[in-house]
Amino acid sequence: MTKKVVHVAVGVIYKDQQLFICKRPDDKHQGGLWEFPGGKVEQGESVFAALQRELLEEVNLTVNGSEELMVIEHDYGDKCVRLDVHIVDDFTGTAHGAEGQQGKWVALSELDDYSFPAANVEIIEKIKQKYEQ
Repeated sequence: MTKKVVHVAVGVIYKDQQLFICKRPDDKHQGGLWEFPGGKVEQGESVFAALQRELLEEVNLTVNGSEELMVIEHDYGDKCVRLDVHIVDDFTGTAHGAEGQQGKWVALSELDDYSFPAANVEIIEKIKQKYEQ
């Protein structure tokens, strides 16, 4: 039997050498781990539209523009995900956990201090390649 692939738009929110991350609720898949905010791409929806909708809902940001960073497919065993990851550095609003989740700005050098889902390891490596001089 083939597993369903969940298509997710992920926003790497970047401002002033810092990234905004959120903690997943304990009762969700990969609960208690930190992540870059985002959510499922709905049927017929573009990745950018999903990113705009999800980041407004989750972290109270209006996304004006984004740049594709990478696409990752990851099999967690119980679930497969396809992550469309975008750098979001053109936005308005003040980021915070708008759905009750913990959110915080962290420096790139601090990312290794947080536990992320396995699929996010590649994202972090790519971000470091992009921003570390």
